[in-house]
Amino acid sequence: MKRRFIAACAVAAVLSAAVTGCVQNTSGQGPTTAAASTRTGQESEPTQAERLRISDATEALIKRCMNRAGFSYWTGTRLSLEESRSPGYVNDDVDWAAEHGYGSRIQEKADKARRANPNGTYRAGLSPQRRRAYDKALDGGRDATVLTAEIPTPDGTGKISKRLGGCSAKAEKKLYGDPAAWFRADKAVTNLQPLYVSRITRDKKFTDALTAWARCMAAAGHRYPDPPAAQDAVARQAAGLAPAEAFEAEKRLAVAEARCARTSLLAAVARERETYYRGTLPDRYEELIDTHRRLEHDAYTRAAGITGPRA
Repeated sequence: MKRRFIAACAVAAVLSAAVTGCVQNTSGQGPTTAAASTRTGQESEPTQAERLRISDATEALIKRCMNRAGFSYWTGTRLSLEESRSPGYVNDDVDWAAEHGYGSRIQEKADKARRANPNGTYRAGLSPQRRRAYDKALDGGRDATVLTAEIPTPDGTGKISKRLGGCSAKAEKKLYGDPAAWFRADKAVTNLQPLYVSRITRDKKFTDALTAWARCMAAAGHRYPDPPAAQDAVARQAAGLAPAEAFEAEKRLAVAEARCARTSLLAAVARERETYYRGTLPDRYEELIDTHRRLEHDAYTRAAGITGPRA
């Protein structure tokens, strides 16, 4: 179950852009980080809508910069705010499930947009010399600064690096002020979950809610031990059905999951337990969490002057 809980969060992050946690809320704001309360009480956690606005502003800044450098650049196709919501580990929004199921068609739409991204075609059509200039303008090319961050693991720490330069670096500096500090904080904070997820899955409040959820699902004719198992079943069943029929089956199961998540309180308990266990992490992570929240808050304030909210 631990592996599936983390895997579900990874899927949520793919669908919804840089989410530190993955339990669905019901406020209409999309996925939350499940860590809205902190030990320090400083900046509040940004909403999904605010994070999307930061992402859109980043793309807008890169486009402007690339255009000034003499290159064409296209910003990515945007999912709507509703489409950017993700079921995460368990969804308790019945209306969203009735419309989107587990989000398979949203994922297909996002995948199609990535494949059709004109930037790759444009770059491929450049001469070798212009292509090198394009790469240097976009991300610094081979001369880009290499940023390194330590990430927490259950066994200690690991390291992750990325190259950052060119217009990408300028966009991050404009929004976050200090790209290196943002990279270190972001990679640490978004990798905290493995430190406590095993404690959540053993927690009696969580296991009791999960048992109640499974009992509710069985009564509705769906015998699955946990939400990821139900989601896995949707993928297997889709292989033998026509697309329209598969989507209807997906929605039926997703609606049942959401209703049971509400009656069993599984989603609410999962959110509360994640907040609790994240709050018990060693103090050395407190500063990183505060830095992450402060830099993200500053980025949103600046993004609001660059691009409008996503519909």
